Amino acid sequence: MSERMWSVRVETGESVQVLEVVEGTTLREALLDAGLSPYGVLTRKANCGGRGLCATCGVWLEQGPEPVHWHDRAAARYGYPRLSCQVRVEGPMAVRLITDKVMWGKLLPSL
Repeated sequence: MSERMWSVRVETGESVQVLEVVEGTTLREALLDAGLSPYGVLTRKANCGGRGLCATCGVWLEQGPEPVHWHDRAAARYGYPRLSCQVRVEGPMAVRLITDKVMWGKLLPSL
């Protein structure tokens, strides 16, 4: 029996890639497997490893599943990025990576 695959369209600034992802894979895993990072410069190495604890793998979902994780429900309600580690690929998706992120979806303020 073959695994079901879904197309995930990923926008990274000026470029767009389409990934073919096995159903049930987390979006974070799919992005990292394709060499795309949902993290900012400071959190590429210092993150929770996809456990939904650090809130640093946020991406904008243009098309995708309804939020089920508490953080993603809050993100939907207040308009901030969804955690890629808590989103499972269960259908076609469109994702926009945050290219100017340092931590938690925003640039750090200048001192």
